[in-house]
Amino acid sequence: MRAIPRRRQPTTPGEILREEFLIPLGMTQKQLADHLACDVKVVNRIVNGRTSVTAEMALKLGATFRTTPEFWLNAQKAVDLHHAARHLSRLPKPLLRAS
Repeated sequence: MRAIPRRRQPTTPGEILREEFLIPLGMTQKQLADHLACDVKVVNRIVNGRTSVTAEMALKLGATFRTTPEFWLNAQKAVDLHHAARHLSRLPKPLLRAS
C-alpha cells in the first residue's frame, strides 16, 4: 500500500471569488448575492470556505463572471480531493494490473 503524497492545500473557490473577482470589481458579497438572487449567507459561506460550490452555483458564477461552470467546479473538486486525501493514510491496492 502506498502512502498518499501531501501537497499544499489548493486555492478554494471562495478565495478565487474574493481575490480575483469581488475585490478587483469593488463588489460586496451582498451585491453579488443580490445579482445571483441568493441569500448573502450563501456567498459568505463560499467566500469563507465553509460551504462548497454546487453545480447550480457554478452555473450562476460562470454566467456572472464570464467563466465556465467547470472553472468553479474544478476548483471545488481540487479542494474536496485534498481534504479527502488528508483523512486517508493509505489507499487500497489495485485489484488489476495494467497489461
